Amino acid sequence: MSETDKPPRDKLARKLIVDLSIMTVIGVVLALIGPFGSFEQPLAYRLVAWLGFSYLGYAIYSPMSHFVDRLGGALDLPRPGLWTAAVLLATIPMTVAVIAIGRLPGGAIFPSLQAAVITYLYVLVIGGGVTALFYMLENRVHETDGGTGVAGQGAVAGDDAARGPEANRFLERLSPALGTNLIALEMEDHYVRAHTDLGSDLILLRMRDAVAELEGLEGAQVHRSWWVARSAVQGSRREGRNIRLQLDGGLEAPVSRGAAPGLKEAGWFQA
Repeated sequence: MSETDKPPRDKLARKLIVDLSIMTVIGVVLALIGPFGSFEQPLAYRLVAWLGFSYLGYAIYSPMSHFVDRLGGALDLPRPGLWTAAVLLATIPMTVAVIAIGRLPGGAIFPSLQAAVITYLYVLVIGGGVTALFYMLENRVHETDGGTGVAGQGAVAGDDAARGPEANRFLERLSPALGTNLIALEMEDHYVRAHTDLGSDLILLRMRDAVAELEGLEGAQVHRSWWVARSAVQGSRREGRNIRLQLDGGLEAPVSRGAAPGLKEAGWFQA
């Protein structure tokens, strides 16, 4: 990843600070409540234990968002199901850590199978709840800020004025070095990667918001994680039941099974 492709460090640092602040509040609240029998312990003990578990949980559960975005984009799977699977999976190492530390809910280092399952369920309740909280907060932020891009902004060429104000709004998010000849958008985690004939760059924006801003351009969202400009399509190829569009610059975009009939009828491909 080149320097122009990297999200600004200050944005990532700010997100980390906000996330850890939220986890600190959650840890303090859990320490005061003392769930799962921990209230019998002294307050200082509960603060240390629950804050430690909060930060550890963040380190384990947070990377699951990459799993959801990558797998969801590659396989065109529903996000709620992927998030459920991700939380169930992440709870396993978190449970192992909790049992190894021997602090929640106060069991032995080598518990019975029944105790291990109970601990897993305890961890799942908290881990799932916190993950759901972060998911809702993140969606709320995107809705209120309108999806402000973090990539460098530049002027749009005069001939792009005919593309409409919404399309111009998105193209203004691109670095001047990339120009405005947009080939495709590719979802990467919480960003979209904008591909032009001059390169690519990451923009902090949800795919659906980016597609809405591209209403003035001739193109289509061919897959959950891809939007493609119609003029950039050079051909197509089939991999079994899957279809991939061949684009300018050597790019290839997968076509979801739901989008394939409409695209074929519109003449995007003949396969």
